[in-house]
Amino acid sequence: MESLIIYCHPYPKSFNHAVLEAVKDNLKDHHKNFQVIDLYAEHFNPIYDREELRLYHSGKTHDRLVTKYLKLLQNSSEVIFITPFWWNGIPGMLKGFIDKVMKEGKGLSHMITKLGVHGDLMNIKHTYILTTSTSPTWYIRFCLGNGIKRIFLNKTLKQLGMQDRHWLNFGRITNSSSKRRSQYLKEIQQIQF
Repeated sequence: MESLIIYCHPYPKSFNHAVLEAVKDNLKDHHKNFQVIDLYAEHFNPIYDREELRLYHSGKTHDRLVTKYLKLLQNSSEVIFITPFWWNGIPGMLKGFIDKVMKEGKGLSHMITKLGVHGDLMNIKHTYILTTSTSPTWYIRFCLGNGIKRIFLNKTLKQLGMQDRHWLNFGRITNSSSKRRSQYLKEIQQIQF
């Protein structure tokens, strides 16, 4: 089993990309095997078309990246999402990834039972979501209802079976100093993923 990084940002010179590089350095320093899914660089299409929806309940897809990504998830013990926090939630690209890749069916990502969704991605023992935001972290938590943690981490990812979920946000990115950014990247390199 290995670590899987799911990276969701379109601009290669963004601070999110610097976070990606810090996470990769961290994993290398700890001699961990990892793979990266770069949704924008791989031209993932997050849009559910009619054919994809028709195939959903059979657990099939006509998108080769969906098959590839689901296999990577099934063979990972740890997932690290790196994404901006846009308009009080995850970007549409990442939402589309969840919509299309998480397939219902035996041996896929989840099953529908009488009690609701039963996640089959129990192989993922540790889950991290690293975000950046224009808003301060305290504002996201206390004034916006903490949707990223309350919904994405503790509902969506939990329902899929992903365990030991953590959220870390770098708030006020727009007005942050280079010193503060450098300090944050050093902290990322010290996290025990």
